[in-house]
Amino acid sequence: MPFILGILGILAAAYFWSLRARDAANMAGDLMDMAGDVKAAARRFGFTRKADIHPVEAIEDPNIAAAAIAEAFLALDDMPTRDQQAAMRVQIRRVLQVDDATAEELMVLGHWMVNACGGPQPALARLSRKLYRLEGTAALTPLMDIITGAFPADKQGLSERQTEAVDELRIAFRLR
Repeated sequence: MPFILGILGILAAAYFWSLRARDAANMAGDLMDMAGDVKAAARRFGFTRKADIHPVEAIEDPNIAAAAIAEAFLALDDMPTRDQQAAMRVQIRRVLQVDDATAEELMVLGHWMVNACGGPQPALARLSRKLYRLEGTAALTPLMDIITGAFPADKQGLSERQTEAVDELRIAFRLR
């Protein structure tokens, strides 16, 4: 009897570890798919990474910079909720006048830009300076429309870090 229980225990352990290995393989595949999404979005917008400069400096489309700033702004408080991400996608579509697939790709590329900068705080500073160089102060109004539209009406307001970020945006766009 103990021999049968031992075999059942070994079989259960093998089954458990095979499930874990399968889940790890699925997760690795998902990560590879995300990398493919970033590459596809970058290719679609004509973004090319140059070896000797930071990815933000290679941005030539102001829509990429605006979407990345909005992504960084939302990430300042906590990880954005699905509702905030959906609202941001709607705002990007409406304000930048793009279709849903393009808005999704802008968000993916924006998220990658934020990670390339080392987090939302440094990304906000670097991307806002780049957007100012591309478009000037005229880019601030659409950017703020995207950001404010991503917050639901019942939200208590901006966090302290987000309030500081609004001040940094004003400084970067030379409004102060």
